[in-house]
Amino acid sequence: MAASTSKHSNVAAEPLKTSRKSASKKGKGKENNTEPDVTSIPLTPLDDDPWEQATPWNWTSLTDPSSSRIPPVFTKDGSYFFSLVGSSVKIHSTFTGLVVSTLTSPPSVENTAGLDVITSAVLNPQNPFQLITGALDGRILIWDFVNANLLQTITLGQPIHLLCAHENFKGYVFVAASKARKTAGTIDNNAVVLQVALKQSDSSGKPAEIMPVGKTRSPSGLAVSSNGAWLVATAGHKVYIAKTALLSAGFTKYVSAERLTCLGFHPLEEYFATGDEKGIVRLWYCLNDELAVNIKGVEKRTQTRALHWHAHPVSSVSFTSNGAYLLSGGEEAVLVIWQLHTGRKEFIPRLGAPIGTVSVAKSLKTGEEEYLLGLMDATYAFVSSTSLKITRSYSRIKVDPSLPFDAGATYKPFSVPIAVHPLTATLVLPSSHPSSLQIYSPASSTLLSELEVSPSNRVSRRDDKPITPSRVEKVVISISGAWMATVDAREGDVGFRREVYIKFWSWDSKENNWTLNSRIDRPHGTDKVTDISFSPTSQSGTAAMLVSTGEDGKIKVWSPRLLPGTESAVIWTSHATLNFRQDIPGSVSWAPDSSLFAVAVGPHIALYDPFTKMLRRTLTVPDCQKIQFVHFIGRQGRHLLATSLKNFIMWDLIDGCVSWQRSQTSHVSAVVPHPRSSTFAVFHSVKIAQNEPQTKVLMFDAASNLPTSLHSLPFHLRHVIYTSFETSAGFSIVGITHAWRVVIFGDSPRAMINISPKGLNFGRHPPNRTLFQDIFGASAFLEQLPSAQEVPLRSKQDVSQTLFDGPVFLAPSLDTFFRPLLSTILSVRVEDHATQTTTSDPLDDDIVMVDEADNGLVILEAQGARSSYPGEMEVLTKLFRSSCKAKGTSIASIANNPKVNGKAHSPTRETLNGAHYIHSTAHHPSPKVLPSRNRIDDSQKALSPIIGGKKRKQLSS
Repeated sequence: MAASTSKHSNVAAEPLKTSRKSASKKGKGKENNTEPDVTSIPLTPLDDDPWEQATPWNWTSLTDPSSSRIPPVFTKDGSYFFSLVGSSVKIHSTFTGLVVSTLTSPPSVENTAGLDVITSAVLNPQNPFQLITGALDGRILIWDFVNANLLQTITLGQPIHLLCAHENFKGYVFVAASKARKTAGTIDNNAVVLQVALKQSDSSGKPAEIMPVGKTRSPSGLAVSSNGAWLVATAGHKVYIAKTALLSAGFTKYVSAERLTCLGFHPLEEYFATGDEKGIVRLWYCLNDELAVNIKGVEKRTQTRALHWHAHPVSSVSFTSNGAYLLSGGEEAVLVIWQLHTGRKEFIPRLGAPIGTVSVAKSLKTGEEEYLLGLMDATYAFVSSTSLKITRSYSRIKVDPSLPFDAGATYKPFSVPIAVHPLTATLVLPSSHPSSLQIYSPASSTLLSELEVSPSNRVSRRDDKPITPSRVEKVVISISGAWMATVDAREGDVGFRREVYIKFWSWDSKENNWTLNSRIDRPHGTDKVTDISFSPTSQSGTAAMLVSTGEDGKIKVWSPRLLPGTESAVIWTSHATLNFRQDIPGSVSWAPDSSLFAVAVGPHIALYDPFTKMLRRTLTVPDCQKIQFVHFIGRQGRHLLATSLKNFIMWDLIDGCVSWQRSQTSHVSAVVPHPRSSTFAVFHSVKIAQNEPQTKVLMFDAASNLPTSLHSLPFHLRHVIYTSFETSAGFSIVGITHAWRVVIFGDSPRAMINISPKGLNFGRHPPNRTLFQDIFGASAFLEQLPSAQEVPLRSKQDVSQTLFDGPVFLAPSLDTFFRPLLSTILSVRVEDHATQTTTSDPLDDDIVMVDEADNGLVILEAQGARSSYPGEMEVLTKLFRSSCKAKGTSIASIANNPKVNGKAHSPTRETLNGAHYIHSTAHHPSPKVLPSRNRIDDSQKALSPIIGGKKRKQLSS
């Protein structure tokens, strides 16, 4: 690029001045071609930069595509289930679906970047409050998930793919691990099944005992029979069977016609089921004592039973707890329930996404069995075994199941849409279907909504070739948060042209959602849109502008205009169409004050005025074929950064010269400037000596070409954006990795999401839905009942805890337990001497409401209560009237008692239910009502299931 280079970085550290040349203006009357001469500026190569000294950046994964392929594990009572997400185990509540705790594995001692993914988990058969996990870094971790503590770490040294355990083998687990390779950082597709002791041999953490069982291909299933007599593994086209009493004899192989994809063991009998890539579910009846266990490595065939409905590969099979039914699911998004005795089948269709895992859960409290379906779009759906309907579903960050999850697959960088909404502090990410976007809140770790940008059919593929859907390629949000622009396109097919749309969405603050405002059909013809960008200084919804560039060579400016005949409705229309020579425009960047926008066009950078539509300046980089990215650096808009594949150059627009320039030995994959400072981050996708993918991040300041810091990340990135909502000087970045993880990283103090492990509470859970509620619906008084956390725990001898446990027809009459029931709910009022000595003028108090009865009794309404329905209080009124009369108690007799509920009162001023009333006597011809200063106790309010309405009924004697 330049004529001379220098390997001494301190020489190029000073700002460099360049001489200006007056460019020729022939045929370019509109252009001001001020092209600085950069041929004499030395470059600083990166050959001698110490990559090994890079500081690992803190990062956390919000989702992992592999989690949709690993079946969740339930606790013993079914109250919680565990999902594996990257290097963490998330504990979900079965009732609410919320993440109540997170177990994060500590970093490994060895440099196994990207190999810390937890691949399998199982409950400890000897202790149901412990969880055993295996990961690709070769570690077996034993967790106390109740207290969120890591109890033990066992280092096997080989990547673990599958793990299982049985109560007959105390202190041992069976694992399917990859064979050790000479080249570090690679994983062999072949595996070996081992019996590993859960006990360390020394301080290094190695297991005390390892017994090899046999070698397999890439394993797809590993399980032990219910009685613990058989160990079965599936891999490739074979089933590997070994007798646990004679593990040294190795495996006996049974051949399958198709490649096996999943395995499930019968819970009571000695046979198992498999699924293959042709959609056939097969039952294997080969577990018997006549098995040729003494002949090692023998391949045999056996009688099986085939169940065929699926048209595509079966992803998971599972038996119900009684063994009468078999569940299977796959790409068709249909759960098939096979009745094994008759061969009949039932279907639960249209689940919304292909099924990844099928698990069976049974609650010990209710005894009801549920099916938990792990869908490939990262959604958990619970299906009732009685109604065969989805009872509840919990969505995580969804990923597109059609995307290539293989890290070695080819991909187009920066074709993944991602944006930040500043008004709601949410992320806009690609969804499970390529034509949709999803709104995710990192603060609450919840998926808020999904936006279908391009309506399309959600169908399975007809043949081997999938249907090409419309895909959202780009999304940007204005700095005010009022506007969002998306680009969706569908590739051309036989007889159809390519479809491209730019859509403008307005934010509805009342409904908290995006509404489609305008659609631009074929903004750049049938050519691809290369980049879009909003102007940054818009504080109102109608002042923003958008620049789009396309492969047709056009630069278009879009702006909102008032709709004719309206006062506030706006639509987006074309503001200007610009051309720059014959090159294809690419990256777009706005100045902080929106006075200029820069467009990278081949080796040039064109600076335009959006208001006058004039070309103000042209900057040219010699010997550069194409500029990849262009960015304004700093809040003043003085510096402009241009980046090619291996070089970047910094311009000072006020001085009209080049500040500095730098060359790279590795490709620049992304540049993220800080929006409030003059710093920026440069990302390089590299591979270290062990062939492990890594991303090196160089931090720069606009004043120098020397990096201020160097960081590393153990993955490659498809797209990254700045995502901090604070005014801190540090970086907080969100990105999507090559393996389709959504990660947050950076050095900002609040860049990381604080997910701390928490202890679990097995004491109380929300009540299950009853049969009465299924028939008649939820009760109208449920909103008045206190929550489970607010109800104080009472003793087991309390009448209120055992009174309603039995059936209603066996309960005694209400009159017999009315007073004992009230004594457990209401507490005796404690006499307050301070209240008695306090005096106040009753005439100074405001009168709330007066009800005058014939007997002179006046009752005030309960403040803050809800309105009662007509006839709602009739039942309680009759109940209290009959109960009080049955015991010989009348309301008028209260005046003769010196104390009510343990509190003294004057003979002329009494209290009923916390409200003052005055007897109508000769001395008081007309009652005067005073507001109550003695309010009901908060505990009594919380335990009272019914609160009076606006106006209570009058009590009669």
